[in-house]
Amino acid sequence: MKICVFCSSSNALNKVYFDAAGQLGVIMANNNHELVYGGSNVGLMNKLANSIQDNGGIVTGVIPEVIKNKGLAYQKADRLIVTSDLSERKKTMTEMADAFIALPGGFGTLEEILEVMTLKQLQIHNKPIVFLNTNNFYDKLFHFFDTVYDDFFAKEEYRSYYSLFDNPLDVINYIENYKLPEFSDKWFNVNPEEFEK
Repeated sequence: MKICVFCSSSNALNKVYFDAAGQLGVIMANNNHELVYGGSNVGLMNKLANSIQDNGGIVTGVIPEVIKNKGLAYQKADRLIVTSDLSERKKTMTEMADAFIALPGGFGTLEEILEVMTLKQLQIHNKPIVFLNTNNFYDKLFHFFDTVYDDFFAKEEYRSYYSLFDNPLDVINYIENYKLPEFSDKWFNVNPEEFEK
């Protein structure tokens, strides 16, 4: 299975995040899952790619030319795809992947995982999406998601479109045993003037 992982490209992180990325790489490689990721040689991205290859796994990096030109490409990748821009990079990774994982990361990671969540809402894909909540990193984001549901900006059933786990083994188990959720239209079919909250 090809698993797309979105994660940080920062080297200035607590060791606990690097350890979790390394553990995920070992588990992915041992279970014959190929990594599809942003192709960088820094941060959690680099740690994950190294961990997978150190354990006999395969790494496909997808990197935009502007980042590659800064010397940040993971040249040891089994396959390195250079795209013209960030949009093409995301499209390539989304199409290649059988599943998506978000490790802790910054604005780029957040933007990437929210896009694949939105595509799933629109039923453009039905692939598993899972967050690795190392060190409770995503607690506040999921609290915000609660507000989105509570105030009817999204339907409650969308909670079943993704999941959150604290350790890498549970993340892979979720993907390997994924069951399709019940899909529904994205839009609330109500008159806003008559809808009582």
